[in-house]
Amino acid sequence: MSGVQPEKLRGRRDKAACALLLATSILALLRPAPLHAQETELRGEVSESAILSDQQRKAGSLVLAQQTAASADARDNAPARTYLPASAVPDDTDAANSTTSVFDPPQASDDTPPDAPTPPKPRRTSTARQNAADKAKDRATNKSKKKKSTTAATDPTTTATTARTDDTDGIAADQDAANRRALTIDSADRQKLDAGAERTTAIEGRNKKPEDDPFAATGVKWGSFVIRPTIEQGLTATTNGDSSSAGTSALLSETALRFTAASDWRENSATIDGYGIFRETVSGYRVHDAQGRIEGQLNVDLDKEMRAIAKLGYEAVPESASSPDAIAGVSTQPLRQSIDGSIGVEKAVGKMQYTLTGAVSHDFYGDAELSDGTSLSQKDQDNTLYTATLRTGYEISPALTPFTEIEVGRRAYDRRVDTEGFERSSTRLGARAGLQLDMGEKLSGEFSAGWLREAVDDKSLEAISGATVNADVKWSPQRGTMIGLTGKTTVETTTTSGESGDILYSGRLTGERVIRSNLTANAALGLDWRDYVGIDGHDRILSAEAGLTWWLNRYAGLTTRVRTEKLTSNLPGRDYTANSIYLGVKVQR
Repeated sequence: MSGVQPEKLRGRRDKAACALLLATSILALLRPAPLHAQETELRGEVSESAILSDQQRKAGSLVLAQQTAASADARDNAPARTYLPASAVPDDTDAANSTTSVFDPPQASDDTPPDAPTPPKPRRTSTARQNAADKAKDRATNKSKKKKSTTAATDPTTTATTARTDDTDGIAADQDAANRRALTIDSADRQKLDAGAERTTAIEGRNKKPEDDPFAATGVKWGSFVIRPTIEQGLTATTNGDSSSAGTSALLSETALRFTAASDWRENSATIDGYGIFRETVSGYRVHDAQGRIEGQLNVDLDKEMRAIAKLGYEAVPESASSPDAIAGVSTQPLRQSIDGSIGVEKAVGKMQYTLTGAVSHDFYGDAELSDGTSLSQKDQDNTLYTATLRTGYEISPALTPFTEIEVGRRAYDRRVDTEGFERSSTRLGARAGLQLDMGEKLSGEFSAGWLREAVDDKSLEAISGATVNADVKWSPQRGTMIGLTGKTTVETTTTSGESGDILYSGRLTGERVIRSNLTANAALGLDWRDYVGIDGHDRILSAEAGLTWWLNRYAGLTTRVRTEKLTSNLPGRDYTANSIYLGVKVQR
């Protein structure tokens, strides 16, 4: 047994040696792979520019290697230089005048002895080391050329340090170029910020443009509309509570609600306007009434030169005590309600402009409450007016457009025959000619004059006819001042026995002046003329008004106005005079 053990031990040693040799061989085969990958630069994504620069670099390295090999062959063929000590050099007669030192290296001499031994040839470097040396020389050469103008060193130590730094930077730059990723599509958008750019100032510090009207209502955003509501509350002291021949002085509480709404659509537009006024007696003559109106307008562009305009409105107003249809001896006048709507189409053909409009207006009345508590029906006055208007204009210039209008219509009463036995339905026909002005903010509007006739179906009643005047002009002589002129002709029907009605001419001259940004003054003059048909009667109404509004801030202000009104008639029991003064608070949003 003791003789077998050495053989087993020797076999185990042989197996261990074989395993060690096998592992060493495998490691030797695997070790060149990373080096080969580094030399071939197979790491990461390689761009086309990197490949081109690498090819140019390798071509330069090959030329430099060839030159290095040629110089090495020349050195191999040249005879070696023999060492000669300084003591063996013969004395020179001019040694005292020489500036050389004994420590200087010996000068090259061509006197090489023939029997001098030839030095051995240097060992040829490996391919990897040769390539690394060529790359280092190439990078050093390029780097020195770039920095030649700025890095000229005279001290040997500085020169050596600069060379080592350039070699290190060149190696790092070459590795960076070899491993650089290709440019992405969005890399052009990622521009570097200018470090020296001036910092943007804060929003609060910018110079803001002053507002044209710093106390105008800002409005409230509601969907696609901007609403600007206003509420006004105050007291009115008047000498005639209801503006009638029997009215007396009173102190009234007056509340007014108004609003405007405008759309912010990109193409078409819409507006909605409304108001409501409530008056209640605080002391004196008894007054209790409420009135209001709401209307909307929609503008739609059908094509480049065609537009459609639609309007719809509702109004509720008590019958005025000064109206020809006012009922004497009642505690409350009947309430008149109106629903009106229209739709029109505008078309421009060159300089010609055409507008066709159809309108419908329906009036219906409530009952009048008598002093004894009973009521009196006013159904006889309910009627509907249908009209169609054709307007033709010619644009002389963008500022002046003369036009003509033809109007036809029909007024139909709900009751064909009233309680008095009259057929009050009528046929309407009118013609007008006028001028439209458009000079921007300076002057705009239109005015016209013509003739209107409304023939009643009942032959015993005279037709209502007469000249018509209509105007709506705004003139701004200077900034902050606005002058307005409005005129209107209205046909008023009646159910009074033996009468057809009357024509009412209304005119208003208004002015508004912005004294300060928070102080506005306004004034108005009015003239109304009523001409009765069928009887020799007429009414003349003169009015004047002046007011001030002082804004405390953008949302609240104080307002006051004084007004006088006087009616003069050749008919008995219609004259009256009313003077009033108002003081209140106005709030807007």
